[in-house]
Amino acid sequence: MRPALRRFRRLVPRTLRGRLSLVALATAALLMTVMTVAFNAVMDEHLQHQADDELRARAAAVTTTVDTSGPRVRVLETVNDHLLDANVWIYAGTRLLEKPPSVTAADPLTRAAGRLAARPGQVCATAGGHRPVRLCSQPLPGPGAAATVVTALDLAPYRGSAETLLLGSLALDAVMLGCTYVLTRLSVGRALRPVRTMTDQATQWSAVGSDDRFGAADHPAELARLGGSLDALLDRIRTVLRHEQQLTGELSHELRTPLTRIVMELDWWRTRPRTDAETRAAHEAIAEAAQSMRTICDTLLDDAREHALTPASAPATTEVGPVLEQLFQRLAPPERLNTRVETGQLAAAVTPALLERVLSPLLANALRYARSTVTVSGRRLPGAVRIEVADDGPGVPDAFVDELFQPGRRADTGDGHDGAGLGLPLARRLARAVGGEVSYDPGHAPGAAFVVTLPAG
Repeated sequence: MRPALRRFRRLVPRTLRGRLSLVALATAALLMTVMTVAFNAVMDEHLQHQADDELRARAAAVTTTVDTSGPRVRVLETVNDHLLDANVWIYAGTRLLEKPPSVTAADPLTRAAGRLAARPGQVCATAGGHRPVRLCSQPLPGPGAAATVVTALDLAPYRGSAETLLLGSLALDAVMLGCTYVLTRLSVGRALRPVRTMTDQATQWSAVGSDDRFGAADHPAELARLGGSLDALLDRIRTVLRHEQQLTGELSHELRTPLTRIVMELDWWRTRPRTDAETRAAHEAIAEAAQSMRTICDTLLDDAREHALTPASAPATTEVGPVLEQLFQRLAPPERLNTRVETGQLAAAVTPALLERVLSPLLANALRYARSTVTVSGRRLPGAVRIEVADDGPGVPDAFVDELFQPGRRADTGDGHDGAGLGLPLARRLARAVGGEVSYDPGHAPGAAFVVTLPAG
């Protein structure tokens, strides 16, 4: 059973065009078969009626030569005597009076005519084998005696006409089926051409994250729906590609600092022999930087996979003060700067790693650009905590405020540091992932101030 099923499946076309053409061909074949059978049945019936009408007309002509007015049936000698030679039998009751000269009384056709004459009323029947003959009886009542005229007609010409009609209809069916298959393939191919074009375009656009879209204008309703689905799919693909690019950039940006520290520690340790204490300190610094890199990777990847916080998990609670202390120790503010932290007992409903990744870029920028003072203050709001990081540096140029949180943008690429312009966008994205926000306070002067809002713990 299974090999036969596999062979059948191999015969089924694999393309939609081929399958639709096969369905159209099968439907047309079924319809034409029904129509051909019905047409030929009707034509057979019509030809038989024609033969019966011809026989009755001939019988009516022969009855003019039969006299039934007396006690005996007499066949008159008239100018229509030639009709008696054309397959006509005349019976008086069941007694045969006249027959065609070409047949005998024992001939099967004569016996069939006798059986027909014995039946009451007008009756028609078909007799004969490979060459059928149609017989019809015509009763002829009279005041003295009754007679029956039986006429016969060779059905070969009629059967020939029926066979010709059947062959013609079969030939027409074959031509129509061929035309149906070819036209269906052409029509379906032409109808599917826009779909193939749209598929190729969608493949090209998705490979590069293009902004081109199909839209719904100037398209039939079906193609408009397909275009809308492809546009939505392209939007998701572009979002994924951009998120992947953004994640790669953020990882590169965030990992640069601890990786640089590891390289510096190794270079410093290799320059000259070190004491055991200095070697242990270098190892500790490298281990701390490596742990920082691991934390950064875990935080960014968890956020990218939407596992940092899920609605089904219990929210974490993190004290803001200890996280700020760790960040200041790691960032090592210059001695010329005065740092002030005024947060009190403030807790945010986020993980320590996420809070660190949100505040780290803000503190790094404040320490980099401040002239003398960096201030971190915090207070509790209804359902949230507000943390402000401010410095007294040159501030953000007015022309750059609108691009402040766009990835890869820097106000001054020649300011002497190797930042990639990803810190602030990363901080905002991580904050928004947990229902918070990072914003710039344009009213702060002098310097710059950034405000972080996070759910309260």
